Amino acid sequence: MFGLDPTLFFLLCFCLIAACAFEFVNGFHDTANAVATVIYTHSLRPTQAVVWSGFMNFLGLLTGGVGVTMSIIGLLPTELLVDTNVYHSMAMALSLLISAILWNLGTWYLGIPASSSHTLIGSIIGIGVGHALLPEDSNKGIAALNWDKVIEIGQALLLSPLFGFALAIILMYILKKTITNKEIFKEPKKKSPPPMWIRSLLIATCTLVSFFHGRNDGQKGIGLVMVILIAFLPGYFAINTTLDMQMVKSSLATVQTISAKIDTIPLSEKERDGLAQLKKSSADLSVITAQNLNPSTLSTDQKFAIRKAALTINKFSKKLIESESVALSENDKAAWKKATAGSKAPFFTLGASSSTGMAGVTDFAPNWVMWMVALSLGLGTMIGWKRIVVTIGEKIGKDHLTYAQGASAELIASLTIGLATAYKWPVSTTHVLSSGIAGTMVAQRGIKNLQGGTVKSIVLAWVLTLPVTIILSALLFLFFRWITG
Repeated sequence: MFGLDPTLFFLLCFCLIAACAFEFVNGFHDTANAVATVIYTHSLRPTQAVVWSGFMNFLGLLTGGVGVTMSIIGLLPTELLVDTNVYHSMAMALSLLISAILWNLGTWYLGIPASSSHTLIGSIIGIGVGHALLPEDSNKGIAALNWDKVIEIGQALLLSPLFGFALAIILMYILKKTITNKEIFKEPKKKSPPPMWIRSLLIATCTLVSFFHGRNDGQKGIGLVMVILIAFLPGYFAINTTLDMQMVKSSLATVQTISAKIDTIPLSEKERDGLAQLKKSSADLSVITAQNLNPSTLSTDQKFAIRKAALTINKFSKKLIESESVALSENDKAAWKKATAGSKAPFFTLGASSSTGMAGVTDFAPNWVMWMVALSLGLGTMIGWKRIVVTIGEKIGKDHLTYAQGASAELIASLTIGLATAYKWPVSTTHVLSSGIAGTMVAQRGIKNLQGGTVKSIVLAWVLTLPVTIILSALLFLFFRWITG
């Protein structure tokens, strides 16, 4: 199948199953973030809550586009994304999957609400570190990593739980001052559902968290699958073969015209080097597109050449557009941004292959990939939820969750995750919601209302996830590269 020998075909199937397993584990690992509040306030029965959450995760992923997906893939060194050696790519895919799944399962087993986002991102950074340690790549060192993207995503992961914690305290304070019906601040009655208006509010917030979790976390699974497909089947997935090549030519012409206007004198040495690489890649891409070839009939080498050129152009375009040293009119900057823009799947439109610019060459995911990952996430959400629900509902604060605390934490979580997805930032649903619940507990009776042991475990997992997964992934990558030559 696809011209692969039996061993590679077996490894491809194994990697795809492992990617689905990662998203499945992500589902039951993060389910508690959405369902803990409705379960502990008796707004929904556990089975109802988990099935509903699973469905909304499924729907959220199908309507989420691929912006977060491409942010995740963008962490990898460009050299790895255009490596035509299938065994090298296989080593990358296996290292990512094994390190991410091992850490996710370990923290789930211990009942620690660790972050699947941190796990995957740490694994990807580990690949970059391992790549830098290879003898043939040691001259590039750690600089081969896309550090701008690492810093951008790191800031999102660091600030989002702090944002959730602070905003939850503020929202609880506002609720106390404005709501006269104090029923919402009471501990739920055993086995008795809350008043209908409170119940509706809690179900609505659970729905929002589940939906936005699917739109953000689900895209990480899509990113994993696309890395695997590009690794094993570059002839089919190196570029988006549904592209309109005339659109690519038009966008490329815009990039070349505007980049030619840049005065190189004010630029730093690094920016001049970036501009030179951009112009060279633009020239290389012009040669290929001038042949007016159909994307589906391009050779594998041509597809990789297009992929490499597009990645380079988009990488340095973003840096130059944002540089204060580049003197261009606002109209030129806007046109350049549009020419290098990525996929923009409409809200409630299935699929994510539409594009407004050059990034559409590499920013895509077939519909069947989205459905496969969505099903894995949705089914995972319905299984294995209980361990972390107990931690979220009973062990963060010393008091039982009140209706107001549950609604506040989930409302803040859905807002934070929704905004992050709009800006293509992968954030941790786990950390956003657990920090929101901690914030509501502090708002209730101060810092003494937190259970120190649980909070320490969550913070420890937050601190350790990146270094552990980076080291594990790097070692696995070096091992697999060694045994594959």
